[in-house]
Amino acid sequence: MIELLDREHPEYRDRRDMWQRYWDFYAGGEQLRRNAGLYLVRRQKEPNDVYNERVSRVFYENYLGSCIDWYAATLFRSRPGISFRTPIPQVEQFYTEFAGNCDCRGSSLMEIARKAFIRALVFRESYLLVDFPRVKEPVVTRAEEEALGKSRAYLVPYTPQQLINWKVDEKGEFEWVVLKSDRTYQEAFDRTDLVREQRWAVYDRANFRIFSHKKREPAGAEGAPSTPAGEDAVLIDEGRHGLAEAGRVPLAKMAVSDGMWLANKAALLQQEHFNKSNALSWALHMGLFAMPVIYSEREWQQIVGEAYYIQLGPNDKFGWTEPEGHVFQVAAANLDRLKDEIYRVCYLMTQAGGHEARHLGQSGASKQRDFAVTHEVLRAYGAMVKEFLGRVFGLVQAARQDDVEIEIAGMDEFDMPDFSAEINDAMGLRQLGIQSSRFERELQKRVALKYLEGAAQETKNEVVREIEQH
Repeated sequence: MIELLDREHPEYRDRRDMWQRYWDFYAGGEQLRRNAGLYLVRRQKEPNDVYNERVSRVFYENYLGSCIDWYAATLFRSRPGISFRTPIPQVEQFYTEFAGNCDCRGSSLMEIARKAFIRALVFRESYLLVDFPRVKEPVVTRAEEEALGKSRAYLVPYTPQQLINWKVDEKGEFEWVVLKSDRTYQEAFDRTDLVREQRWAVYDRANFRIFSHKKREPAGAEGAPSTPAGEDAVLIDEGRHGLAEAGRVPLAKMAVSDGMWLANKAALLQQEHFNKSNALSWALHMGLFAMPVIYSEREWQQIVGEAYYIQLGPNDKFGWTEPEGHVFQVAAANLDRLKDEIYRVCYLMTQAGGHEARHLGQSGASKQRDFAVTHEVLRAYGAMVKEFLGRVFGLVQAARQDDVEIEIAGMDEFDMPDFSAEINDAMGLRQLGIQSSRFERELQKRVALKYLEGAAQETKNEVVREIEQH
């Protein structure tokens, strides 16, 4: 069964190492330091002890991670306006609570969406599983279902590294998926061994099955093959999932295009910068320890050091080697250009501080033009996130069979304009005399939601409801 569950999709096998490399370059820090041997290029015929010392001294300037986090922080700086229109107050209450706590752990929908967005910029794709509590008691009415909490949808995030196998139909919709997770824990306080548990969750359009495999490992020997021969994965849960009636796999996917996949655009540049910056650092470090040079025709056997002296013949010469520094200047200039190129391919040239960035226009109009490209990229990301949130709400709505209309607005302005400009624009539109009560209500809602960006979702819902009623 383990061999069957661990079967990997061909695309997964092709991209597995790439995903790990991209995640290491995004995370940086100790994570990259632990895997530095995978990315620090070894020189031809370099001795093992020298290479190992270089690996132990690596450092990393994480421009890729800064670019991705800047986009996530800027895009989610203000909450989108989410409105729910439904004749049933209990349904509106559920979706309001769901937006504030969508994983049953206190995480808001925007927090979960922001993390999914970051993973999409790193891996190209990100996933959220729509799940429901397992309730074994029979349910007859919707009221009983609500009372038992069976209809309380929640989200579980997954990365492409965990989606190991799948099948899609001609429309690109999942027919079935295999999601794998792995954790290691201490079973009890007084136990010294560790338990490593692997789980496989298999979902198709109607049913789910969850398999588990555990093995014990001695303390301090994680990864040791301690499972008895013949032990296999066991089925621990199965049944129909919440979207069985709709005939859909309960997995929502966020994906960016190749042109907006930042990790794929900048990872090779970041790796080149990593190698050259460490090579320059190593050369400068070694240059601090000058090497003695002896010019003599006789055999040299004396020891040279700070606590020793040397004796030379009348025609012998002694000196120290020191690099002239020309190649260091070239390397430093190349590192500066690589940094600018990382920012450029991430559409953030104005964020760089290198030679090319210093030649950008410095006037207000020039800065606005330089930011125009970044602004358009942010708009595209915002549209992608709103579409993704719509799919998530659509899965929840299909599972619960709710009569609700959900509208998501915002995430399209990022220059933080003065709110008075918003009011002036609204007043100017009203003076045009557009004879439409619907247009008037939508205009009022847009201004109100813009003003109430930081307010609670319940407050926004009440304001929108009051506008709709007038």
